[in-house]
Amino acid sequence: MTVLKRYVLRFFISLKYVTANVMDRNHGRIVATASTVEHSIKNSLECGRSCNAKAAGVIGEVLAMRLKGIHVDINKEMEKKGFKNRTKIWAIVNAFKNDGVKLILDENEDHA
Repeated sequence: MTVLKRYVLRFFISLKYVTANVMDRNHGRIVATASTVEHSIKNSLECGRSCNAKAAGVIGEVLAMRLKGIHVDINKEMEKKGFKNRTKIWAIVNAFKNDGVKLILDENEDHA
């Protein structure tokens, strides 16, 4: 089965917020987004901590619920962000996997 890499995950991690978008590569449009800037998400986090690994996991869960049923390519974004934000990135990825979003991820590399 050939899976086209149509949708791409983009995430932005600052000192205050975590934002994740899924873009349609063909049209350059954002398909779904989730951010700790959103009032409902920010209020659900404990003590206003909107930029830790737990907050990133919540963003991944919310975004996964918004995108059920599509394949998302995350390889380029993982390479771009590097290892500095490793726990936050993997919190988003694991939330995607747990909520049934199909990921295109190179398993050959050691991500542990």
